Amino acid sequence: MSKPLRVYPLDPRELSEEQLAVVFAMTSRRPEPFDEIARMVTQEKAADFHERWVLNYGHSSVAEHAVLHIAVENLSRLACDTLEDNRLASYTEKSSRFQIYERGYYHTPDELQGHALRSLFVDTCDSLFESYSSMVDDLRGYLASIRPRQENERDGAYNLRIRREATDTARFILPTATLTNVGITLNARSLEHALRKLLSSDLTEERNLGESLKEQGRTITPTLIKYAERNDYLVHTRKALREGAIAALLKDRWQEKLEQDPNHDNQLANLVYWDPEAEEKVAVALLYHIGNESYSRVLDKVRAMKEAEIQLVIEQALEQLGPHDIPVRELEAVDYTFDFLMDYGAYREFKRHRMQTYIPQALTVEHGYVIPPLVSAAGLEDSFFQAMRNAELAFQKVNFEFPRVAEYLVTHAHKRRVLSKLNLRECYHLFKLRTGPDTHFSLVWVMQAALDAARERHPVLYKHIRLRSDK
Repeated sequence: MSKPLRVYPLDPRELSEEQLAVVFAMTSRRPEPFDEIARMVTQEKAADFHERWVLNYGHSSVAEHAVLHIAVENLSRLACDTLEDNRLASYTEKSSRFQIYERGYYHTPDELQGHALRSLFVDTCDSLFESYSSMVDDLRGYLASIRPRQENERDGAYNLRIRREATDTARFILPTATLTNVGITLNARSLEHALRKLLSSDLTEERNLGESLKEQGRTITPTLIKYAERNDYLVHTRKALREGAIAALLKDRWQEKLEQDPNHDNQLANLVYWDPEAEEKVAVALLYHIGNESYSRVLDKVRAMKEAEIQLVIEQALEQLGPHDIPVRELEAVDYTFDFLMDYGAYREFKRHRMQTYIPQALTVEHGYVIPPLVSAAGLEDSFFQAMRNAELAFQKVNFEFPRVAEYLVTHAHKRRVLSKLNLRECYHLFKLRTGPDTHFSLVWVMQAALDAARERHPVLYKHIRLRSDK
């Protein structure tokens, strides 16, 4: 006799996160229902279970059932990037688009304590925040003169709309030392991974953040993250790549290349790899899913098809795709690699797409910066240029002695290079979302360039992508 379906929550107010993780884990070894198992599991038994099975025997997936919600306040945006560099977590961060930041709202690195460069760092950040504050006021005044009030629009709504547009442009001046708050939801396994990266950092702020997260995390899951420590592999590998013999050899070759080509590639989105058999691979994946033959046999059949037949298979899979639909998983059979050049503000929005593989270079001022169109329209270019110059001069001086610390002085307008590998399905999501009207305008430039490059190579695969900007 079959048993009826039961679906019910286990109350986190009655069970700790470590107990919940054990309850779910024990179903693989015990026949009782979850709620009966829950009555057996005390906090002490949960700790013993995790010590034995998760920590000693490596059954780490159990830790994924213990979920933590952690608030982090007053960390720099630079450190926040490292914190958020974990795929399996959720983050909500304080927005520089919807809030005005007060003067002095930045992190001063401990590495500069007692050093003569500290005053230069502080003076530069103070100057940048002063420029930001002035630009917010100037832009609000300019926008009020060119943006008419909408019919029946209240004063509060109108002022908020003007302020939001002003802050969206003025924030380009802010340095990466700017503070932020972020709320995090993640499981204990992901937290342990994040802690190892933070505790292995070469920035004091990030190591301190790792220690604080570990201390607070252990109040929720005292057993599951107790052994998260500095990772020697991460530390030694990073040092070897930056300072070892290979790094010195490549540095000379890079310099030779720059001297030969001083105007090296400055494309916003350079498609450096695409699969020449992309259409065939998508068709094979689609047909494999509905058949019962091996991949090799399906591949042979697709290669024997006419081009129009392959396109028909793809057409049938995508032609009914609506504006809010997610394309089928078979599109993940095809990959693209882009070399992006985007401003830091755009990067912070771009990196939210954590399922891709993205590899950013170190922050620098060498690639120039973006000039927001509204700055030019309002006649504020001189003020903007001066802010950029102040940041760049300070960066160069600090960079000579403290390369990592100098990254705190890079503004949101300065460009950085990012290598990105993502599949076709991810492309559909990324390009649809980040070319829309609510996206940061400089990221739209980059994403539109990437979409154009991919669509030029594979027009059939991108025929049915529905952009939010489409009518």
